[in-house]
Amino acid sequence: MPEENKEEVKETTPKSSGGTGLEPNVAAMLAYLFLGIGGLIIYLIEKENKFVRFAAMQSIVLGVAVLALNFLYSIILVPIFFSGIGVGLLFSMVSWLIWLGFVVVWIMLMVKAYQNQEWELPVVGKIARNAVNK
Repeated sequence: MPEENKEEVKETTPKSSGGTGLEPNVAAMLAYLFLGIGGLIIYLIEKENKFVRFAAMQSIVLGVAVLALNFLYSIILVPIFFSGIGVGLLFSMVSWLIWLGFVVVWIMLMVKAYQNQEWELPVVGKIARNAVNK
């Protein structure tokens, strides 16, 4: 009798993140991509994967921090722009540099998450880590 060639089939399906059904790196990247809201949705769905939950919580905290800073900026600095004082241009340039820095950090968070690397931001990351570990 001829011997049948039985090929062993290896499962190639990537391990998905618990509740999201996505790969952990994709779920973490999406949490950062949709800063704040995306993090909240991913955090509420994902119950098991610590990497994804940390990324989601860090996204939430960073989103809240950005909103708070934007609110303070509009209350404090916008009147300076229109006050006629010559420092308006200086504040405008500083504002652009701050937002450029934020965009660079935001992109780096998404890249690191997609590469399955956890990047803990100095203050925001500690708050997120404490919230996830409770």
